[in-house]
Amino acid sequence: MTGDELLAQIRAWGLTFPGAHSKSPWPGHDDLAVKDKTFAYLAAAGEPFSVSVKLPYTHPVALDLPYARPTRYGLGKSGWVTFTPSAEEMPSLDQLKDWVDESYRAQAPKRLVKELDARQP
Repeated sequence: MTGDELLAQIRAWGLTFPGAHSKSPWPGHDDLAVKDKTFAYLAAAGEPFSVSVKLPYTHPVALDLPYARPTRYGLGKSGWVTFTPSAEEMPSLDQLKDWVDESYRAQAPKRLVKELDARQP
């Protein structure tokens, strides 16, 4: 699966979360947000693969990956991690979903997280 295909799947999946919507704060990005708070910065189709998410629990482990770094603009201090893997290093769709889920839960209001939990078996 190509990076654009992975991002398209992540984008579509992330938009199923309660209150999630697309947000394009600047060219080259098609981000996921909840209540206007971004929970995933995603590269737009055709751009080099890049995902940034807030990982309050797993950021130390995620930063051990060779293609991960603290997100710029001071976001890394708050647990944001940016992933820019090569085609050979591309994480699985399940791994990307885990990171996006953790980020959504960190950014969404508690009532929306409860709504998400109620949907899951």
